[in-house]
Amino acid sequence: MNLKFFSALVAASALLAGPASAQQFFRIGTGGTAGTYYPIGGMIANAVSHPGKIVATAQATSGSLGNVNGIVGGAMESGFSQSDVATWAQKGTGIFEGKPNVPGLRMIANLYPESLHIVVKKGSGYKSVADLKGKRVALDEPGSGTLINARLVLAAYGLKESDIRPEYIKPNQAGDKMKDGSLDAFFFTGGAPAGAIAELATSGSGIELLPIDGPQADSLRASSPFFAVDSIAAETYKGVAAVKTLAVGAQWVTSDKADTETVYQITKSLFSEATQKTLAAGHAKGKFITLKNAVQGVGIPYHAGAEKYYREAGVLK
Repeated sequence: MNLKFFSALVAASALLAGPASAQQFFRIGTGGTAGTYYPIGGMIANAVSHPGKIVATAQATSGSLGNVNGIVGGAMESGFSQSDVATWAQKGTGIFEGKPNVPGLRMIANLYPESLHIVVKKGSGYKSVADLKGKRVALDEPGSGTLINARLVLAAYGLKESDIRPEYIKPNQAGDKMKDGSLDAFFFTGGAPAGAIAELATSGSGIELLPIDGPQADSLRASSPFFAVDSIAAETYKGVAAVKTLAVGAQWVTSDKADTETVYQITKSLFSEATQKTLAAGHAKGKFITLKNAVQGVGIPYHAGAEKYYREAGVLK
C-alpha cells in the first residue's frame, strides 16, 4: 500500500472516530422526583448536552449528601447539593467533623435559594416549630439535606428527635400520609414551589407553612452562617399566606478529577442566552440561575473548567 495513502487513511479514520471517542458522559445527581432538584436537573442536562461531545443526564437520588457520596464513589460525575452540605463535605466541618471529608469537591455553579418548608394541615392549630413536640413529623430520607436542616431547626426550638415521632420519608410520601391523617407535619428544603407541596395544597382541606423566624432563626444564622433570611410569598402554594423562613443555596458540584474542558463547555452552555431563556421559562427557580448568582455564596473552590469560564465572563477576577 502506498505510504501516503495509508497515512491519509489513518488520519481520516481518526477524524471519523474522534467525536465518538471524545464523547463525555456527565451524570447529574438530583433528588427525589417530587422535589425541585429533579426538574431543574432535567432542564440543565438537556441544555448542556451536545450530541457527539457531551451527554448529560439527570438521575433521581436521595439528595445532597447522597450526591456528594455518589461523586466520591464514582456513581456520578456531578450533583446538586445544599451549600451547607457542600461546604461541610469539602472542609471536614459540620456533619463531616471527625469523618473522612471530600477535599476534591469542586463548584460548578451556585444555582438558586432553597427555602426551608415546614408543612402542616390547614387548621391544625400549630403556630410554631415548638408545637411539633410529640407529633408525627417526616424529616426526609437519610442522605438528604432536608434531614440535616430539620435537626438543626428542631434543636433551635429546643426539640430533640426523641421529642417528636419522626419518620424518614420523601415529601411525596409524606404528603400522602398527611392526606390520610397518619402524619402531622413534614420538613422540606428546596426551591419553592415544590411539586409535592403544591399538589397537597390543592387537595383536601389545604395546608399551612410554619415560620422559622425570630430569636430561633437569629441563633441558627449565628451558628450556621450559610442560612439566609428568606420568605415564601403568599399564594406560592394555593391558599397559603406569606411566611418568613430561612434558605440555603442550591449548588452544582463535581470532583476536581472531572475533565476541565468538559466542565468549561458545560458551564459556558449553562449561561448561554438560549439556556437562560429555557430555565427562566421552565421553572420558578430557573430565573435565579444567572451568571451573577453563580458565584454567590460559594464556600468551596471552583472546578478549573468553571473558573476559566467565570474569569472569561468577567464575574471572577
